[in-house]
Amino acid sequence: MAEERLHRRLAAILAADVVGYSRLMGIDEAGTLARLKALRRDLIDPQIAAHSGRIVKLMGDGVLVEFGSAVDAVACAIEIQKHVRERDPGGAGADPIQFRIGINVGDIIIEDGDIFGDGVNIAARIESVAAPGGVSLSEDAWRQVQGKVPAKLVDDGEHSLKNIAHLVRVYRVELGSEGTAPPAATASQPVATVSSVAAKPSIAVLPFQNMSGDPEQDYFCDGLVEDIITTLSKLSGLQVIARNSSFVYKGRSVDVRDAAKQLGVRYVLEGSVRKSGNRIRITAQLIDAKDGAHLWAERYDRAIDDIFAIQDEITLVLATELQVKLIEGEQARLRYTTTTNVEAWTYWVQGLSHFRQPVTKEKFGPARPCLEKALALDPTSAPLNAMLGFVHYVDARFGWWDDRKTALGKARAYADRALELDPENADAYTTSSLVFMLRERYDEAVVDARKAVQLAPGSADAATFACFVLASSGYPEEALAQIERAMNLSPNYPANYLGHLGNAYRLTGKIEEAVTAFKAYDARSPGSGLTDLVIAYMENSQPDEAKQTAKRLLAARRDFTITSWLKTQFRRDAVRLEADTAALRAAGLPMG
Repeated sequence: MAEERLHRRLAAILAADVVGYSRLMGIDEAGTLARLKALRRDLIDPQIAAHSGRIVKLMGDGVLVEFGSAVDAVACAIEIQKHVRERDPGGAGADPIQFRIGINVGDIIIEDGDIFGDGVNIAARIESVAAPGGVSLSEDAWRQVQGKVPAKLVDDGEHSLKNIAHLVRVYRVELGSEGTAPPAATASQPVATVSSVAAKPSIAVLPFQNMSGDPEQDYFCDGLVEDIITTLSKLSGLQVIARNSSFVYKGRSVDVRDAAKQLGVRYVLEGSVRKSGNRIRITAQLIDAKDGAHLWAERYDRAIDDIFAIQDEITLVLATELQVKLIEGEQARLRYTTTTNVEAWTYWVQGLSHFRQPVTKEKFGPARPCLEKALALDPTSAPLNAMLGFVHYVDARFGWWDDRKTALGKARAYADRALELDPENADAYTTSSLVFMLRERYDEAVVDARKAVQLAPGSADAATFACFVLASSGYPEEALAQIERAMNLSPNYPANYLGHLGNAYRLTGKIEEAVTAFKAYDARSPGSGLTDLVIAYMENSQPDEAKQTAKRLLAARRDFTITSWLKTQFRRDAVRLEADTAALRAAGLPMG
């Protein structure tokens, strides 16, 4: 039988969501839902109807709307944003509700009343980079509306949007004094998925350029930058973009102003390293991406033993130049802490190149001997103990080298040693929390996960692992807040963040959002998260989709059984785990 022809058409798509929805719901769930219902009834739905729009989908925190013309879509968005504050001013301790709106014109696929395709995806991604209270649109939409809507359209530059292969030029609607959006959203006001971070200075540390002519020295450059990022992430008054986002620019010639826009930061640190024998030359410069001004620049020409002092000087200068307000204890955290032994540091940076690889035995495994050599040279390093403990935790989880009991014992010993050496080391608490979780000591795991986030408030890694522990330990709402925080700190986040997001959504009862997240995970990393997607489909009353996904899972992993899957699950909620098992069986997966 011939394949059914897809129904396509060109349309203008408007995507909108509520800023800080999880936080508002956490403060007052019933009140927030009532306020949103009133806004939809009194403002949003009437404006959509007045501009000939069709509501395609309503989510708890957003709406997807199809229009026949871009002019209607933008005019509708402007009217909503102009009047939302007067309809919902907040007050009595409640923040006003704000929306972000993104608009795109493109080809869409229509199926069962829903719409799909790049036209929809780009609108949703543009919405995610819009300012709170603002409207942003794609270049395709801009071409159709310029001169036809009562607002100034400002070129906001090219953006690297999540899951979109090409750069997309975005235009911002300048609403002016009548609207709720600021007249000119700047890079110092990055979009946040949780509570606003606009008051904090924000910075991205780009990979330093290797000027040595020796590719092996890339390890050295990357280790230097990693240490700077790690140290800065300990400061609560600074937003620091995670290295897995800033390192996408490694080896690329990039305008720092473009990088800042894409990463949502005001400031950028860039530099270079030249190592020759026992000498090292490091240049560094801090740039205000708002106007391209150089706020500070320095060249360090010293013996290699001074590498740690140089790092201390750079981080202290950055904190000073950005006027970061240090709370009690943070002055000490500005000091370099990984190791003060140059040879150990060299092994560490080599191990780091493997440590940051995908977590497979082949890619991750070589980190272990490098870290062991580093620790042998500096056994009093808390970070090295914590990292080696993490390696053994991974071994315990996946069964690569030792049996689980032995691997857990090693991981526990290294974590305890790290905490003994430095009770303020965030990595040590992260490792400790993960070990406690595998041992099903969930209360202790939660305490240590929260401590890690407290000690490294700017660390996307700490937030991501805290999400994993909290979700497994019965705190899904808190887990959701942590993964949203990690995504905010890492705009170019790795695909596995979507798996954590989907799990947190599912455990909080947001099943449709969970399905969307797991599908996105599979799209970015084909075959990933399929087991979770099967369960989510079943919970969302989509048994056919669940069974099709189960077939894909079995095709990719012929030895898959529910019993083997259960051995990898660590959850306090036994009732939910039993329900998940039943969902997998109902989808046709073998028990084993």
